Amino acid sequence: MADEQARREQAVTDEVVASFAETKDERLREVVQSLTRHLHAFAREVRLTQEEWEAGIGFLTRVGHITDDRRQEFILLSDVLGLSMLTVGINAPASAAATESTVFGPFFVENAPQVQLGGDIAHGAKGRPCWVSGTVTSTDGAPIAGARIEVWEADEDGLYDVQYEGDRTAGRGWLAAGPDGEYRFWSVLPSSYGIPDDGPVGDLLAATSRGSMRPAHLHFKVDAPGYRTLITHIFVAGDEHLDRDAVFGVKESLVVDFVEHGPGTAPDGKEMAGPWSSVQFDIVLEGSA
Repeated sequence: MADEQARREQAVTDEVVASFAETKDERLREVVQSLTRHLHAFAREVRLTQEEWEAGIGFLTRVGHITDDRRQEFILLSDVLGLSMLTVGINAPASAAATESTVFGPFFVENAPQVQLGGDIAHGAKGRPCWVSGTVTSTDGAPIAGARIEVWEADEDGLYDVQYEGDRTAGRGWLAAGPDGEYRFWSVLPSSYGIPDDGPVGDLLAATSRGSMRPAHLHFKVDAPGYRTLITHIFVAGDEHLDRDAVFGVKESLVVDFVEHGPGTAPDGKEMAGPWSSVQFDIVLEGSA
């Protein structure tokens, strides 16, 4: 009886896999056939019940309903399942000299405002001023002039601009690296925060007794012709959540010291009346194939 049941179940899988055999795009055929095999194998392994299948469909429906142009719940789901970081690892630069990549996250926004070298991406975001500087080079040390550097972050309350009502833009922007690959800008000191837990992904974390916190970090997306696009962030050394990031994005090479300063003169000559921070982060890009 067990053998007959297994035969019937395998027949379903085989029939579905075969239905994709005429797919003209070879890569698409490989992906959908493999997805079918693994998805069916999962259902057989856990002996998925009809009620559980319906609950899963309902969960994904809720993920879709809450997703819009300001909130990407599907990326958040991928993040908390570790699929985002696994994909990052699979596609990581081959060169050990290149800056490591990490998760993209759900809060990137196209068409962020441009700032000049030394400009301020905070645009009124709350937090302690932070001076961020560094260079963009290739793996052989050559400066990459004009590299496009996009940055975004949460404010001191742990919220991104898109999590507020209205159309405000704060804590994000892009700038072009200078002739020697140098970059510099003002921002605010990153803060740790909980990922959005008021939706289905939050329900999943609660049901599985998992935390929702992310350590303080600043996002980077760096592009330059002839080089692989880098998606990464830097983490504030000493943050209490470094060893339990809800989306598994922390890498040791990306944990850096943010130096605290008292009132005085900043590197750009600006007189600071209160405390401020600074961090240096040099970015190394790998050439594209």
